[in-house]
Amino acid sequence: MTFDLVISGGVICTGRGRYKADLGIADDRIAVIGNDLLNASTDRRIDASGKILIPGAIDTHAHFRDPGFTHKEDFETGTRAAAAGGITMAMDMPNVQPPTNTLDRFKAHIEDAGRKSLVDFGHNAAGTVPEEIPKIAEAGATAFKIFMIKDVGRDYPHMPGIGIDDHGSLLELLVTIAKTGKVCMIHPHDQEIWEYITKQFWSQGQRNHLAYAKATAYYNSIVVNTAISTIILMQKETKVKLHILHVSTVESWEMIRQAKERGQHVTTEVNPAALFLSNQWTTIEKLGPYALGRWIPDHDGIASWNAVLNGNCDLIGSDHAPHTREEKEMGWEDMWKAPGGRPQIQDYLSLCLDEVSRGKISLERVVQVCSETPAKLFGLYPRKGSIQLGSDADLVIVDPKAKKVIKNERVYSKCRWTPYDGKEVQGIPVATILRGQVIMEEGEVLAKPGYGKFVSNAKEV
Repeated sequence: MTFDLVISGGVICTGRGRYKADLGIADDRIAVIGNDLLNASTDRRIDASGKILIPGAIDTHAHFRDPGFTHKEDFETGTRAAAAGGITMAMDMPNVQPPTNTLDRFKAHIEDAGRKSLVDFGHNAAGTVPEEIPKIAEAGATAFKIFMIKDVGRDYPHMPGIGIDDHGSLLELLVTIAKTGKVCMIHPHDQEIWEYITKQFWSQGQRNHLAYAKATAYYNSIVVNTAISTIILMQKETKVKLHILHVSTVESWEMIRQAKERGQHVTTEVNPAALFLSNQWTTIEKLGPYALGRWIPDHDGIASWNAVLNGNCDLIGSDHAPHTREEKEMGWEDMWKAPGGRPQIQDYLSLCLDEVSRGKISLERVVQVCSETPAKLFGLYPRKGSIQLGSDADLVIVDPKAKKVIKNERVYSKCRWTPYDGKEVQGIPVATILRGQVIMEEGEVLAKPGYGKFVSNAKEV
């Protein structure tokens, strides 16, 4: 047969191990895995000698700001950054304007994103309107997202329409989402405790980036620990497929470990910042609002890394959250006015690969948390997140010896900055392949807007 693409000479790495093989790709899918494709007829051949092939990364947690906040990012620029970083599918979040909490808004969002996206995509709709949830689920939402937070001192990124801080309403929503069989992603946060802590700091005139960082971890991070305790109890009664975001504390990881041992359907996601950025106080002092988010004290950062290594953490999601420099700069004086979050979708796979080069984590484990498990948890496997016969030919070619310095000048995101500016990493994605098409090569993004397809539960909609 004639292939659209043959990749020869490389080592394939899955979550279970490595082996040397060639790949023959035809009609968007992996058609042949073997060692006899050297002379096969093909439209294009890539020599991957000395390199490693992994499944394309799936980012379950991206804020593309589109529509409503496109001065920060839009679907085209955000997915361009994704392609550059080895991400072949991204699932974006509903804190857009209007928020995707109705069927009509959800459909409009998917249609608009389909014209712009460079990578395949899903959407985590806002699960905040009970009567709309079954309709949105049937229309193909990848998952539902609920924020247990409303902003104090600012009006974005946690604006009305996406946040629920009333526990009775939250329970009703979990019951409703459970009936759909969809995953419910929750940003854990105890709003009343956060407001109490905020008043304590404000009464002392403390509002800068250091005060805010300390506030997020005040009383041993009680603002997240109490929220996670609550939603684990709610999951036990509702049986919803609960996926907890931003897990980062010793107590939270222990509560989750116990819930899993009891057989509860609780899965977890860690933010790259908890592993590479905001887990060091010196970085908070140096980068201030550009590193926040939350401060992750040393003991919590160690616990989060241990969870990634021992399997208590199920996956890494970028929480790609771009804001303009002007918006961030307010945080030096008043971080309660500056929006939290930072761009990470272009860098987080490289940061993980760098830790592979240092011996901290295996490449197989990186494949699990960045590719395979995201696909499995959201019903996309083995079409996505897999190197198998019949799987979509979504691949990243990695040069394990290559090094690069992350620089603001090379950022594809519209915000044009990265908190990792100046950091050298080893283990570079040198090509990103989506459904058999090379969409990034040697740092240059080749895909055109609209090439990405909407994918939900392994079905095109």
